[in-house]
Amino acid sequence: MNIAIIGASGAVGQELLKILQERHFPCDNLRLFGSSRSAGTSYLFNDQNITVEELTPDTSFAGIDIAFASAGASTSRQFAEQITRHGAILIDNSSAFRMDEDVPLVVPEINPDDALAALESNSRHIIANPNCTTIILAVVLQAIEPLSHIKRVHVATYQSASGAGAQAMQELQDQHRQIINGEQPTIQRFAHQLAYNVIPHIDVFADDGYTKEELKMFHETRKIMHSDIRVSATCVRVPTLRAHSEAVWCELQRPLDIAVIRQAIAQAPGCVLVDNPSIVNQSSTEKPYPMPLDRSGLDDVAVGRIRKDLADYHAFTFFCVGDQIRKGAALNAIQIAEYLLPHLAH
Repeated sequence: MNIAIIGASGAVGQELLKILQERHFPCDNLRLFGSSRSAGTSYLFNDQNITVEELTPDTSFAGIDIAFASAGASTSRQFAEQITRHGAILIDNSSAFRMDEDVPLVVPEINPDDALAALESNSRHIIANPNCTTIILAVVLQAIEPLSHIKRVHVATYQSASGAGAQAMQELQDQHRQIINGEQPTIQRFAHQLAYNVIPHIDVFADDGYTKEELKMFHETRKIMHSDIRVSATCVRVPTLRAHSEAVWCELQRPLDIAVIRQAIAQAPGCVLVDNPSIVNQSSTEKPYPMPLDRSGLDDVAVGRIRKDLADYHAFTFFCVGDQIRKGAALNAIQIAEYLLPHLAH
């Protein structure tokens, strides 16, 4: 495979490079692209130094089989036709094409076959990677859906600085250092100071009072799961560096025993069960429930605090954590590419 990464110097671009090597993705040739600011930077990949090229209207993607884009929606919209012109499959990490009817929105544990639509001769050759919070939620919901249809979901997210990029992570670290030194904290990447604070505001507000981040969870979950599920979200930025957390309430078509739910999640691809209340109540220092500090750098979505909802007999609630840069972005994109490999070979 001949691979391209657009936005190679960003947090997700760097994670793409790392995971491609970790998973021994078949890559005969790799090209890296970025802005004029990052052009000329070199990164080591499979013992070779590869220099970032500037992405321009004259850039040719002839010979590229798969292109991963993680440089923002405006860049994806501007260059999508240019990237796919010679037959490359664009796996896009931005919000640019997610809700386009002719672009599949894919989480490989849920709807991998949808990705094949991008291989059709009359397709746009684009596959959209869902929003990070949607991926983390949907992987868990898919474990339950075959047992009982999920009617409604209420979710409160606890989203780390990594969701706003590498510069946002640095800003959080800088803010802590500045406050400790008695300095005024720098605020550029967030609406307010994030250090020692939480901000119930991610993305822009719509007319109905929800933010775009919250509306993404509603619309994207329905498209991925091919379901009439309704998701009501409140998305909150919290002062953690990496990995997003979600507190989730699910209303089912019919009630399920908690033991059945735990077993389904434990066996579900992309999930790991971290849930043992009996140990928590003992004197042991071990506290088996998901936390972002423990899940950073790991692939699976960890699920715990699973229990019946006291307010609704048909509902249950849980807490889940997933690494936003890995499963929420780079890993999911590479898993899509891995699924396509046998089909591209033909």
